[in-house]
Amino acid sequence: MGSPKHPGRWGRLLEVSAETVGGEVRLGVAGGRVVVAGTPEADEVLGGFLGRGVRLSRVVPDGARLHRLLPEEPGMVPEWMGGLAPGQEAVTDFTSRERFVDFGAVHVVTTGALERLARGLGRRAVPVARFRPNVVLEAERDPEPGAEVKLDSVVFRVLVPTPRCVVPGLGDSGDGVDRWLLGVLARDHRVTIAGMGAAACFGFYAEVLVPGRLSLAGS
Repeated sequence: MGSPKHPGRWGRLLEVSAETVGGEVRLGVAGGRVVVAGTPEADEVLGGFLGRGVRLSRVVPDGARLHRLLPEEPGMVPEWMGGLAPGQEAVTDFTSRERFVDFGAVHVVTTGALERLARGLGRRAVPVARFRPNVVLEAERDPEPGAEVKLDSVVFRVLVPTPRCVVPGLGDSGDGVDRWLLGVLARDHRVTIAGMGAAACFGFYAEVLVPGRLSLAGS
């Protein structure tokens, strides 16, 4: 499985955009070319862009494994990976049979958390796109695990804080690691997740209790 969590191999995936139009997933590759996922053309174009053979799939294959490169900042290595040193490669089984997600289908980041992170970095703002959430929630604090959050007609239940990997510190091409950002995450945002241990976290995972449609603020 390809993931920018191993930037030396898959960092250029961060330059590929995706959107759903009429039930199709359309990929935008550098140079402005748009292809439809699930077609031989998409595999060929994306493989050529990445410099390796790829096959896009909706189905998680048997025996799927995820390779990731641990950040070099010690505080960014979760306790459950304590046998590995910063900068080492970690290989884990991919247990989900339904989606290509690490844990939760919904990932939420709050505006308050972004503001505190920016202050810790001495910056005016931190681009939310670095964290790739599904939802950006205007709130001062992250809700606690177990809390229910209602947005429009949708109801979420908060599961756990989101452990962070090397990806938030990467540029669009997977190069130019922002070690200041990763360092502040390791220093100021390390929390203990019940039953798992401590990890540098930002945002939270949630599950959908009541499905519905979300609208953008002000729309």
